[in-house]
Amino acid sequence: MTKKKVKPGSNTIALNKRARHDYFIEEEIEAGLSLQGWEVKSMRAGKANISDSYIIFQRGEAFLFGATIQPLSVASTHVVCDPTRTRKLLLNQKELATLFGKANRDGYTIIALSLYWKQAWAKVKIGLAKGKKQHDKRDDIKEREWKLQKDRIMKNANRG
Repeated sequence: MTKKKVKPGSNTIALNKRARHDYFIEEEIEAGLSLQGWEVKSMRAGKANISDSYIIFQRGEAFLFGATIQPLSVASTHVVCDPTRTRKLLLNQKELATLFGKANRDGYTIIALSLYWKQAWAKVKIGLAKGKKQHDKRDDIKEREWKLQKDRIMKNANRG
Protein backbone atom coordinates (compact mmCIF):
# COMPACT_ATOMS: atom_id res chain seq x y z
CA MET A 1 0.00 0.00 0.00
CA THR A 2 1.54 3.30 -1.07
CA LYS A 3 0.91 6.54 0.74
CA LYS A 4 0.40 9.77 -1.17
CA LYS A 5 2.02 12.94 0.07
CA VAL A 6 -0.53 15.51 1.07
CA LYS A 7 0.64 19.01 0.22
CA PRO A 8 -1.05 21.73 2.22
CA GLY A 9 -1.52 24.81 0.04
CA SER A 10 0.33 25.64 -3.13
CA ASN A 11 4.04 25.48 -3.88
CA THR A 12 3.87 28.73 -5.84
CA ILE A 13 5.30 31.78 -4.09
CA ALA A 14 4.90 34.44 -6.79
CA LEU A 15 3.74 34.61 -10.41
CA ASN A 16 4.56 37.08 -13.15
CA LYS A 17 1.11 37.35 -14.73
CA ARG A 18 2.07 40.10 -17.18
CA ALA A 19 4.84 37.97 -18.73
CA ARG A 20 2.58 35.97 -21.06
CA HIS A 21 0.64 39.12 -21.94
CA ASP A 22 3.71 41.16 -22.91
CA TYR A 23 5.96 38.42 -24.35
CA PHE A 24 5.96 35.30 -26.50
CA ILE A 25 7.59 32.67 -24.28
CA GLU A 26 9.80 30.44 -26.45
CA GLU A 27 11.45 28.26 -23.82
CA GLU A 28 11.18 27.74 -20.06
CA ILE A 29 14.06 26.78 -17.76
CA GLU A 30 14.08 26.01 -14.05
CA ALA A 31 16.86 27.65 -12.03
CA GLY A 32 17.83 27.61 -8.38
CA LEU A 33 18.26 30.78 -6.37
CA SER A 34 21.06 31.77 -4.03
CA LEU A 35 19.24 33.25 -1.02
CA GLN A 36 19.96 34.50 2.47
CA GLY A 37 18.14 33.16 5.53
CA TRP A 38 15.81 36.13 5.98
CA GLU A 39 14.77 35.87 2.32
CA VAL A 40 13.72 32.24 2.73
CA LYS A 41 11.62 33.14 5.78
CA SER A 42 9.98 36.02 3.93
CA MET A 43 9.26 33.81 0.92
CA ARG A 44 7.64 31.22 3.20
CA ALA A 45 5.40 34.05 4.42
CA GLY A 46 4.60 34.94 0.77
CA LYS A 47 6.30 38.35 0.70
CA ALA A 48 7.92 38.01 -2.74
CA ASN A 49 7.21 39.87 -5.99
CA ILE A 50 8.78 39.10 -9.39
CA SER A 51 6.49 41.14 -11.66
CA ASP A 52 9.21 43.59 -12.78
CA SER A 53 12.16 41.22 -12.69
CA TYR A 54 14.43 40.02 -15.46
CA ILE A 55 17.74 38.19 -15.85
CA ILE A 56 21.08 39.93 -16.39
CA PHE A 57 24.50 38.46 -17.12
CA GLN A 58 27.71 39.55 -15.37
CA ARG A 59 31.09 37.82 -15.33
CA GLY A 60 29.69 34.69 -16.97
CA GLU A 61 26.92 34.26 -14.37
CA ALA A 62 23.18 34.93 -14.42
CA PHE A 63 21.45 37.14 -11.85
CA LEU A 64 17.81 37.84 -11.04
CA PHE A 65 17.39 41.61 -11.11
CA GLY A 66 14.35 43.55 -9.94
CA ALA A 67 12.73 40.89 -7.75
CA THR A 68 11.50 42.19 -4.41
CA ILE A 69 11.45 40.13 -1.23
CA GLN A 70 10.10 42.20 1.66
CA PRO A 71 11.78 41.44 5.00
CA LEU A 72 9.63 40.31 7.90
CA SER A 73 9.15 42.77 10.73
CA VAL A 74 10.55 40.20 13.18
CA ALA A 75 13.82 39.81 11.23
CA SER A 76 17.08 39.94 13.12
CA THR A 77 18.46 43.40 13.86
CA HIS A 78 22.08 42.59 13.04
CA VAL A 79 21.33 41.55 9.44
CA VAL A 80 20.99 44.28 6.82
CA CYS A 81 17.99 43.39 4.65
CA ASP A 82 18.03 44.71 1.08
CA PRO A 83 14.63 43.80 -0.48
CA THR A 84 15.72 44.48 -4.07
CA ARG A 85 19.19 42.98 -4.06
CA THR A 86 20.38 41.13 -7.16
CA ARG A 87 20.23 37.38 -6.53
CA LYS A 88 22.43 34.81 -8.26
CA LEU A 89 20.76 32.12 -10.35
CA LEU A 90 22.08 28.59 -10.07
CA LEU A 91 22.39 27.22 -13.61
CA ASN A 92 24.87 24.83 -15.21
CA GLN A 93 27.37 26.04 -17.84
CA LYS A 94 25.42 24.63 -20.79
CA GLU A 95 22.22 26.44 -19.75
CA LEU A 96 24.16 29.67 -19.12
CA ALA A 97 25.82 29.49 -22.55
CA THR A 98 22.50 28.86 -24.31
CA LEU A 99 20.71 31.69 -22.53
CA PHE A 100 23.59 34.13 -22.97
CA GLY A 101 23.87 33.36 -26.69
CA LYS A 102 20.18 33.73 -27.41
CA ALA A 103 19.85 36.91 -25.34
CA ASN A 104 22.81 38.60 -27.05
CA ARG A 105 22.56 37.37 -30.64
CA ASP A 106 18.90 36.66 -31.27
CA GLY A 107 17.40 39.60 -29.38
CA TYR A 108 15.55 37.62 -26.75
CA THR A 109 14.78 38.85 -23.25
CA ILE A 110 15.03 36.54 -20.27
CA ILE A 111 12.33 37.11 -17.66
CA ALA A 112 11.19 35.43 -14.45
CA LEU A 113 7.85 33.65 -14.89
CA SER A 114 7.24 32.13 -11.47
CA LEU A 115 8.84 31.58 -8.09
CA TYR A 116 8.01 28.34 -6.29
CA TRP A 117 9.13 25.67 -3.83
CA LYS A 118 10.45 22.36 -5.10
CA GLN A 119 10.79 20.19 -2.02
CA ALA A 120 12.82 22.42 0.32
CA TRP A 121 14.44 24.50 -2.43
CA ALA A 122 13.31 27.81 -3.87
CA LYS A 123 13.23 27.69 -7.67
CA VAL A 124 12.51 30.30 -10.30
CA LYS A 125 11.11 29.44 -13.73
CA ILE A 126 12.71 31.72 -16.28
CA GLY A 127 11.51 32.17 -19.82
CA LEU A 128 13.29 32.99 -23.05
CA ALA A 129 10.93 35.63 -24.40
CA LYS A 130 10.39 37.86 -27.40
CA GLY A 131 8.40 41.06 -26.92
CA LYS A 132 4.89 41.36 -28.33
CA LYS A 133 3.82 44.29 -30.42
CA GLN A 134 0.47 46.01 -29.78
CA HIS A 135 -1.25 44.21 -32.68
CA ASP A 136 -0.10 40.83 -31.31
CA LYS A 137 -1.78 41.64 -27.99
CA ARG A 138 -4.99 42.60 -29.82
CA ASP A 139 -4.90 39.33 -31.76
CA ASP A 140 -4.57 37.38 -28.50
CA ILE A 141 -7.56 39.21 -27.01
CA LYS A 142 -9.67 38.55 -30.15
CA GLU A 143 -8.71 34.88 -30.09
CA ARG A 144 -9.57 34.53 -26.39
CA GLU A 145 -12.96 36.28 -26.85
CA TRP A 146 -13.77 34.13 -29.89
CA LYS A 147 -12.99 30.98 -27.89
CA LEU A 148 -15.36 32.09 -25.10
CA GLN A 149 -18.09 32.94 -27.62
CA LYS A 150 -17.62 29.61 -29.40
CA ASP A 151 -17.90 27.72 -26.09
CA ARG A 152 -21.14 29.58 -25.28
CA ILE A 153 -22.60 28.74 -28.71
CA MET A 154 -21.65 25.06 -28.37
CA LYS A 155 -23.11 24.89 -24.85
CA ASN A 156 -26.42 26.35 -26.02
CA ALA A 157 -26.50 24.10 -29.11
CA ASN A 158 -25.99 20.98 -26.98
CA ARG A 159 -28.93 21.86 -24.71
CA GLY A 160 -31.55 21.62 -27.49
